[in-house]
Amino acid sequence: MTASELEPTADWNRMYIDGEWRDAADDETIPVENPSKRDAFTDVPAATVDDVDAAYEAAAAAQPAWADTPREERDEILEALLDELNENFEAIANLLATEAGAPGYRAMGEFATATGDVEMALELEPPEEVVRPSPSIEGKDNHVVHEPVGVVGVISPWNFPLHLSLRAVVPAIALGNTVVLKPATDTPITGGLLIAKLCEAAGVPDGVVNVVTGRGSDIGDRMSSHPIPRVISFTGSTAIGKGVAANAAGSLALPALELGGNAPFVVTDEADLERAARAGAFGSFFHQGQVCISINRHLVHEDLYDEYVDLLVDHAESLVVGDPSEDEDVTFGPVQNETQRDDLIEFIEGSLEAGATLETGGEADGLFVEPTVLSDCTNDMPTACNEHFGPVAPVIPFADDEEAIELANDTEYGLSASVFCEDEDRARALADRIEAGMVHVNDQPINEDHNAPFGGVKGSGLGRYHGEWIVRELTEPKWISVQDGERDYFVFE
Repeated sequence: MTASELEPTADWNRMYIDGEWRDAADDETIPVENPSKRDAFTDVPAATVDDVDAAYEAAAAAQPAWADTPREERDEILEALLDELNENFEAIANLLATEAGAPGYRAMGEFATATGDVEMALELEPPEEVVRPSPSIEGKDNHVVHEPVGVVGVISPWNFPLHLSLRAVVPAIALGNTVVLKPATDTPITGGLLIAKLCEAAGVPDGVVNVVTGRGSDIGDRMSSHPIPRVISFTGSTAIGKGVAANAAGSLALPALELGGNAPFVVTDEADLERAARAGAFGSFFHQGQVCISINRHLVHEDLYDEYVDLLVDHAESLVVGDPSEDEDVTFGPVQNETQRDDLIEFIEGSLEAGATLETGGEADGLFVEPTVLSDCTNDMPTACNEHFGPVAPVIPFADDEEAIELANDTEYGLSASVFCEDEDRARALADRIEAGMVHVNDQPINEDHNAPFGGVKGSGLGRYHGEWIVRELTEPKWISVQDGERDYFVFE
């Protein structure tokens, strides 16, 4: 593949179904915008329900042969996909900067995680066949094997489009499944069509990976309620995730959901204050706060509160704001769209009206929302009780560990959290009491390792990604019994 094929202005106006690049069924397209400039740089197809049907049918037709393909051959194709990714790093980073507003360090981090997704998939294995003698029938052995689920539907978000698509797609195909991928409307290239081009170049067989681009309002329900897929992988908001789960359940498909978060960042009176403030700033402002596991609330012991706020302000004001597609020194880019910006400004204004103090930021210029620090906050203010998903750091004081835990758990979400405390035993005791699927001690919550389960509790989702945990989602056990010798059926002579 040549670099020109991956330029932002390259030909992205066809979707990928059954190994063919196709126009949408009704020939409509959707403009793709650079959020820094707020202008369209290309168009992608606006898929219809008919296109979704065609993609799922292609995936279903290709799946038996793909599952029968020896694992060594599937791995060779995944290794070729990894090579394609590595060979095109600069072009991919440029696409992420242009389409997703990703500063260089953010694009590099996502790229590293995406290649890690493929490396992890190469190591995934279903559980080995187990043979157990029947406890009730003489001469019978029970064999338990794990088979691919079949077809997997993947609906991915716009904040880390390449990684959050690949983390579902590559484990699925490594384990013998086929995929239909619908990327977010804001990032249809890095979340979808780019992956299709890479898969085609790597030699992925026709129908194994299919990509449809379109508005969720037009094809989202068909993607999640279609009768063919056996698993629907969705990453996004809790509100939409509940609808996806209901649709999937209607077809008896398994919903694998990574949903919203409201991560508490607990800074105890025994924290290393400067270290905690640096971590807190990263956890709130990385990728403009548009991360499901970013810090949503800074819970700081009252003895350290004022100094922590001052340090957080210093870090926020040191960020270099600009267009990542034009300036490699930029460390802080735009939010993704107008809806995101408007919600953030509304949350900030609502919190100020409720008594919060604006320490820095609070304004927007186009889609650039200033890094914002709010003090004198409470847990019920709009920036704290909502998943604000932006560069806003509300700081809430607490008096003791009991109050910190009460505040941390006072949310419908339970995705990620952090605790800063020099006494690791005390920190671990706090971590054990926080209701979250992932808790990090003396670090901020934006962490993802491929050998650890990624996912949440409460309103933050169902299931887990990575390692043996994603294998459970993408394979299903099958019981085969073997009777050795004649069996006595009692009722017959």
